[in-house]
Amino acid sequence: MKMQSSIAKFAPVAIVAAALTVGAVSAGHGAAKNPDDTVLATVGSMKVTEAQVDEKARPELNKIQSQVYMAKKRALDDIVDDYLVDQAAKKAGLSKEAYLKREVEDKAPPPTEKEMKDFYDQNQARIRQPYDKIKMPLQQYMRRQKLNAARSELMAQLRKDAGVKVMLKAPRIEVSTEYSAGAVGPSTAPITIVEFSDYQCPFCRRAEDSVKEVLKKYGDKVRLVYMDYPLPMHQYALKAAQAARCAGDQGKYWPFHDAMFADQSKLDDAGLKATAEKLKLDPKKFDECLASNLHIDQIRKSQQEGSAVGVDGTPTFVINGRMLNGAQPASEMEAVIDEELTQQNVKTAKAN
Repeated sequence: MKMQSSIAKFAPVAIVAAALTVGAVSAGHGAAKNPDDTVLATVGSMKVTEAQVDEKARPELNKIQSQVYMAKKRALDDIVDDYLVDQAAKKAGLSKEAYLKREVEDKAPPPTEKEMKDFYDQNQARIRQPYDKIKMPLQQYMRRQKLNAARSELMAQLRKDAGVKVMLKAPRIEVSTEYSAGAVGPSTAPITIVEFSDYQCPFCRRAEDSVKEVLKKYGDKVRLVYMDYPLPMHQYALKAAQAARCAGDQGKYWPFHDAMFADQSKLDDAGLKATAEKLKLDPKKFDECLASNLHIDQIRKSQQEGSAVGVDGTPTFVINGRMLNGAQPASEMEAVIDEELTQQNVKTAKAN
């Protein structure tokens, strides 16, 4: 969920063009030896350097670089995938449509009644609707999941067989996790996911399913670090973030975290205390912690770190320095993780 309005449609182009123009002018007119020392403006005796401007603009520049990269990556993937499918279809003596039907649609049949019922039973606490009412959209959802998985598997195999090499590099940002709320996974994991999130945000709730899928699939190859980023529009978000940290003081951070996302209707004081009771927390210590605002400074610093690197909405994920905005499906996160593991020569076999 966005905290502020998105950048105007053509802002990235304008800013990038301006940056290129400044760079060209500096290079052509005796730029300083250290680009950071380049003076971009003078106000009386004060000089405004490029380093100062870059630091001030860092949040916006990070977002723009990420947007430019993602646009290029989508275009690159479309070109590569279209070519591979075209070649594979010709080799099979089929049209592209017939080839995709054979390799994707036919290999991803609609979910069976048992599959849907099993999924419903496993997720009933979050769905909170009768099965008969949710059956049709559930069937469509599970069908899309199967189709996406089949297509991803096909493209991965075609790319592997063709020896595709991608030289496009993703921009990376540095994020301090000093004021994180909690972390799960080994500190030595090759993949670190930093999640900026809000307990009252419905999109964050949706993203939790993707996060759980990723953690289950990759096991100890992934470390998840949770950063509080309560949005001011959500009246219970800040108190909920404090409650989770108070629970953490009693060794129950993640159970409390999961309980709040499982039921976002229980984030008021009564709901938080009910969750604390359910998790068998010491009620006196929990209430005192919550009333004293013990952890509010850490939460504010977590927010400041997010804003400093370009976070302006939740959820926002930073995977090994690569930013992903919004409630991403697990497949989007897995694509980034697989690329990172491949670069590090780490096997991507599914964790047990």
